[in-house]
Amino acid sequence: MNYLQHINSPEDLKKLSIDQLETVCGELREFIIEQLSNNPGHFGSSLGTVELTVALHYLYNTPYDRLVWDVGHQAYSHKILTGRRDRFSTNRKLGGLSGFTNPKESEYDTFIAGHASTSISAALGMAVAANLRGEKDRHIVAVIGDGAMTGGLAYEGINNACSQPNDLLIILNDNDMSIDNNVGGVQDYLVKLTTSSKYNKMRNNIYQGFKKRNLISENEKNLMLRFNNSVKSVITKEQNLFEGFNIRYFGPVDGHDLRGLIRILHNIKEMHGPKLLHIKTIKGKGFKPAEKSATIWHSPGLFNKDTGERIVKDNSDQPLLYQDIFGHTLVEMAEENEKIVGITPAMPTGCSMNFMAEKFPKRTFDVGIAEAHAVTFSAGMAKEGLIPFCNIYSSFMQRAYDQIIHDVALQKLKVIFCLDRSGLVGPDGPTHHGVFDLAYLRPIPNLIISSPYNEHELRNLMYTGVYGNDGPFAIRYPRGQGEITKWKNSPKILPIGKGRKLRKGKDMALLSIGPIGNSAARAIDEAEKLGISVAHYDMVFLKPIDEELLHKIAGEFNNIITVEEGVIKGGLGSAVLEFLPDNSYTDHHLLRIGISDEFITHGSVKELQQLAGIDKQGILDHIMAMYEEVGRSSLQPTHNTTPPLIQLYNHS
Repeated sequence: MNYLQHINSPEDLKKLSIDQLETVCGELREFIIEQLSNNPGHFGSSLGTVELTVALHYLYNTPYDRLVWDVGHQAYSHKILTGRRDRFSTNRKLGGLSGFTNPKESEYDTFIAGHASTSISAALGMAVAANLRGEKDRHIVAVIGDGAMTGGLAYEGINNACSQPNDLLIILNDNDMSIDNNVGGVQDYLVKLTTSSKYNKMRNNIYQGFKKRNLISENEKNLMLRFNNSVKSVITKEQNLFEGFNIRYFGPVDGHDLRGLIRILHNIKEMHGPKLLHIKTIKGKGFKPAEKSATIWHSPGLFNKDTGERIVKDNSDQPLLYQDIFGHTLVEMAEENEKIVGITPAMPTGCSMNFMAEKFPKRTFDVGIAEAHAVTFSAGMAKEGLIPFCNIYSSFMQRAYDQIIHDVALQKLKVIFCLDRSGLVGPDGPTHHGVFDLAYLRPIPNLIISSPYNEHELRNLMYTGVYGNDGPFAIRYPRGQGEITKWKNSPKILPIGKGRKLRKGKDMALLSIGPIGNSAARAIDEAEKLGISVAHYDMVFLKPIDEELLHKIAGEFNNIITVEEGVIKGGLGSAVLEFLPDNSYTDHHLLRIGISDEFITHGSVKELQQLAGIDKQGILDHIMAMYEEVGRSSLQPTHNTTPPLIQLYNHS
């Protein structure tokens, strides 16, 4: 690296010539390829924005000028150029750099990112704030991908931008891809959209001339913009969506032409009013395998940087991923029941609904990055008698909370929500951890909430959602491999709201929900070796919770532990905590194990479970602590008549 090794801030970029900057772009690509071949991350999107990143930091006075990146997948060059080059090898590792932008990490990261479609709204807020503070020299730039433009929040931001005094620049990075291929009318529109640079120059000259002669006021500007847009639509036989919002549109331009980008950004930098620059880029630019297979190379894992061969472990003798169990089971069920349809917001490969898309393309719907729409779209199908499996990552389902309540649960519609990536998801960190779903879903009436102990139970729950249920049904399961290799059982209908006893014990009872119960089972094995006898119950359903089973447990055990891979405030532990006093169990000790009241950082799932105290050793430590603290004399219920009191232990 002739130049990159000497760039520690954007100020170092500004000292270079355009020719030297082009060399920097090449070195950036080589650096990213080298780093990500050994430390996996979001590959294709970051290679596609190298020239854009260099141009922005070269022209703008960052961090005083604000760059707001949408999602953050494409911000690796940004991180490298803003003083984090030497730490980039720690990207997405425990204690290392975040895989997304985060203001706590750097002053150049203006806004935390992880979910799509947020940049325009956030940047508009910053632009309006700059105006209110009289910071006329502060520039605000929002960078958003074409995949994120299917999210409704992006249009809410654009719509508001035209009605607020601001000089916001929106850069639309259009690479025809999100993770899988983009879908919908917006995508088709962006691919075809063109405009004339001569026309833009002529229009600006006319406007400036009118303004100098006092023939047009600022208040009349929007009227002229609309008139000009109408004339342009007639001449070009096109309608410009963005100019319909009174947003000045420029492009599309080549996003890999550094000189051209610098020139056009320089020309529009000082223009007043909101504007949008549409750039066309190639996902994975500079690495041929990634250019040819953008979906695979979105986040490819380890690979050989010289040959482009992905280094994939042989997992043929290992359990399948939970997502693959879901995908294969959905196809099986769809073959038997023509009412079953699949819906996913831009993640058919990620959630393995691509299996159904291949088998039943007309019954599989990728709606783009639009979680709220995915839920209400599913509700509409359910209203007409179809059985939708709506698969949304747990963290992303948060974006559709109102739709779950208003459009599904209120009408008691039979939508089966499959919440993939529940619990701690690993390197993507706090923006992606699916730890809130049990807590935020539990208050909703009419909604059944479940989580499988293993792959067999996942298949059983999917089957139950279709054939043993007449309303909304949620199934949460984690990222990663399951527990058993022989996963293909004969699915059966489970009794809704019924848990099961997995193991006898006499000293205390442990209640778990979901696959984290397997870690609890291993901890119980170790406790048994230490002379502590723990009964184990798999609750299966959080709502309705098995009250009959809880009565049996509370009647037999004075000491109860709950384990869940979710926040302890509002989840399984809270449900048991509510049940005990409500049913006059006043002398019990309850220990709740789960995610404490904090956002968990990024790292491997194993590291994060250990950090949160929900791995085997952490659960064992809690079992031993309860055993020692309450003492052997109080291990059985006393059934006394003293005033109600539950002694509550939260893990720390």
